[in-house]
Amino acid sequence: MDLLTANDTPGHYPASWYAASTDPLLPFPAAQGALSCDVCVIGGGFTGLSAALHLAERGYDVILLEAQRVGFGASGRNGGQVGTGQRLDQEALEGMVGKEAARSLWDLSLESVDLTRSLAEAHAPDAGYAPGIIHAAHKERYVAEFHRYAEKMAREYGYDQIRPLDRDEMRAMVGSPCYHGGDIDLGGGHLHPLRYALGLARAAQAAGVRIFEQSRVVSYTKGDPARVETGAARITAKFLVLGVNGYAGRLEPEISARVMPINNFIAATRPMSDEERAGIIRENHAVADSKFVINYFRFSQDNRLLFGGGESYGYRFPGDIAAKVRKPMEEIFPQLKGIEITHAWGGTLGIAFNRMPYVDRLSGNVLSAAGFSGHGVAMGTLAGKLMAEAIAGQAERFDVMASVPSPIFPGGATLRWPLMVLAMVWFSLRDRL
Repeated sequence: MDLLTANDTPGHYPASWYAASTDPLLPFPAAQGALSCDVCVIGGGFTGLSAALHLAERGYDVILLEAQRVGFGASGRNGGQVGTGQRLDQEALEGMVGKEAARSLWDLSLESVDLTRSLAEAHAPDAGYAPGIIHAAHKERYVAEFHRYAEKMAREYGYDQIRPLDRDEMRAMVGSPCYHGGDIDLGGGHLHPLRYALGLARAAQAAGVRIFEQSRVVSYTKGDPARVETGAARITAKFLVLGVNGYAGRLEPEISARVMPINNFIAATRPMSDEERAGIIRENHAVADSKFVINYFRFSQDNRLLFGGGESYGYRFPGDIAAKVRKPMEEIFPQLKGIEITHAWGGTLGIAFNRMPYVDRLSGNVLSAAGFSGHGVAMGTLAGKLMAEAIAGQAERFDVMASVPSPIFPGGATLRWPLMVLAMVWFSLRDRL
């Protein structure tokens, strides 16, 4: 059993609201026989699709291999939030890499949002990009930290898009008794992630990328050229890009040692009236709270609340995903007790030990980006562009990301699961107490 087959039917998108509200692309063929190209991209999510698109636009002959369908993994299932910054805040990054490098990482994060928004507008206008992410403090003592951070970003980074919210402002914007204040970042936003992924796929195909689905890579060999094998094809390539995130498995031990797959879950309610919707989130903004096991939510284009909450560790999703998500949803919004849930689904994302992306040149002509830790809509998109730049000989920005420390999980692949479960139990108790 593995993550690509443990919870999903091969060749079919999960039964999510995203899949139900998207016109699918016609299936791409499976790779067959001996093929060659300038660049072979493994993985048809945001990272791989962005890399393939940007490489093709530079004139490279590109093959993209996807084990299932493009946008099948976390890219087509996530909460759709397009956040500024990295997964760690700037204070933590300044302590990790120094102020100069932290500023470079901040600038890259702003570019990642701009890039995602512009690509969505150009290639997936139906993804409905909308500005604004509210960060909600679930403990009163966190509010001062939120406000101090907003002041720091304005003072030291010249970023004036974050506005502090006190308790009354928060409760006017988010109809929950659980939040004591926080902030709103109008520089971020949210969109329909599967429509966005399929828009990138259409653009990549139009640019000349040869896309192959249901073409799982079973092995690859570093060298010049690199060699890639699927069940039915053998590909030689001058360069290789890995955009596999939490699905690395045994394909590349360097990634698996640093990126751990975890499962997260989302439920969609029935469509709500405008009055009901205004009592949940007043404006068309996304919301993420301050819990370690984060709750995140926003409204769909047809007025459904899309609520993400709960995690699991292991291969299998829980038998009743709707019940798992309903519990935190009704804790946050007691007024939704018993509301109909029409769709509930899970997805697997890649978590890095220090919550920063693992970006690396695995050998001279093999590049990888993974471990976006729930922050991958924008940063995954940008990482694909940075790998395209590096292959084209402009590696400075790729090297900024690659210079961030990326420690392996303690205990390696064998012990990381039980250690992570113990850590998550601890943080869950801390959230509660």
